[in-house]
Amino acid sequence: MFLSTNECEGIGECIKECPTGAIRLIEGKAFSCITCGACAEACPNRAIKKNKYGGYIVDRAKCNACGVCEMICPVNSIRIEDDVVKGICARCGICVDTCPIKARIDAYDVIENRQLQFLEALNLTVQPEVRVKKEGSKAERLNVITEGEKCTLCRRCEYYCPTGAIMVDLKQEGECTNCRVCEDVCPAEAITDNVIDMDKCTLCLKCVKECPNKAIYIEDFKIKIRKPETDEERLGNIVSCLNCGLCVEACSKGALRMIDGKIRYDPSLCEECETMECLDVCPVGTLRLSNEVEARIKGFCVSCGRCVKACDVNEARSFQDITWEGTVSEDCISCGVCAEICPKDAITLKRGSIEVNLDKCILCEKCAIHCPMDAIPKTTMRKKSIKEGFTYIQDKLCMQCKLCTKICPEEAITEMEDGKIIVDESKCNYCGACSNACPAKAIIFEREFEVTP
Repeated sequence: MFLSTNECEGIGECIKECPTGAIRLIEGKAFSCITCGACAEACPNRAIKKNKYGGYIVDRAKCNACGVCEMICPVNSIRIEDDVVKGICARCGICVDTCPIKARIDAYDVIENRQLQFLEALNLTVQPEVRVKKEGSKAERLNVITEGEKCTLCRRCEYYCPTGAIMVDLKQEGECTNCRVCEDVCPAEAITDNVIDMDKCTLCLKCVKECPNKAIYIEDFKIKIRKPETDEERLGNIVSCLNCGLCVEACSKGALRMIDGKIRYDPSLCEECETMECLDVCPVGTLRLSNEVEARIKGFCVSCGRCVKACDVNEARSFQDITWEGTVSEDCISCGVCAEICPKDAITLKRGSIEVNLDKCILCEKCAIHCPMDAIPKTTMRKKSIKEGFTYIQDKLCMQCKLCTKICPEEAITEMEDGKIIVDESKCNYCGACSNACPAKAIIFEREFEVTP
């Protein structure tokens, strides 16, 4: 909830701006809904639900204004006016921004600081269920990552990965990338520094078959290598398994397991599965069906380190402890994509930021991959952007709070002269901030993501 400090002078700006009428003056101080959730539990129509901000919203399509929420509210904040439920805080945070003397604050920040001080004074360990993040706490994961500045996209690591957990998308396909795989596989040792000694070459075609980028071919009984025409930088990206374990959790047959922090696979158990849900949850898309007889799936990292050894020139691949303290950049617009996409429900929205439950976070990076503002750090080059969408405000359900017009980062939602709220589709980027914040669930919202090339 949001609180008024002792500095509150009862100016009332927060009351005017609160879109749900959840703030009122009591003895000259602003007092508001405490977001306890009692109304949601008591609602017989299940019309009150928790939103991505940790506040509560009313689905007016389900609400029949029966008044149970009004009677059950422990602080008498809820009231019904013209069949519209008011007085429930959606935790939009506008009151904090509106207060001219900065007397409104987020109670969570106060509670967390006090709990931290209390626990540290008693030398106690913070339990997972406590809503406190100790100073220095972080989510951790060990896996092999690629340092983009060092990687030349040669495809050498992709070739030597035994499970197909590395995928390189290279624009210059058919050109030599200096991966040196041809040198490694040539049984006659006829290739050195991408030069073929035809006196040694036996035309076994092993190099033609094994070249990762299909740059070697035969012409007039001679093996030739197609070299790049220019010295331009290679364009493309490299994506590899994050070792996050989502596929392990989704595997209903137990064919995938996490043992000592490393993924292990038993193909004999995989054959019994019909749903293959593991494929759908992979955040980077490396997990996929295999054409091999021995295994039904491929694309999971077993932490063997072969790619690290193979990348022996630039040393772009390495084992690293990946950590995240839940921080985001100032580019965050509280659109809610991260909270919506998080498979562990570890993210709660705050205006201009997010709150991350680090005990739940497994660093799958789905939030960062889908973030339209790139406000969340990530190690993978995998990126998804919003392809298209649909945003429509239902007039019959709209309670004219105008919260959507204030929260929209693109100023795509405006109020017409007749009071109707409309969406300018030419400006809307389908981020979802309005839908997450709408206290009346009056916004029909859909969006579709696509992999960014």
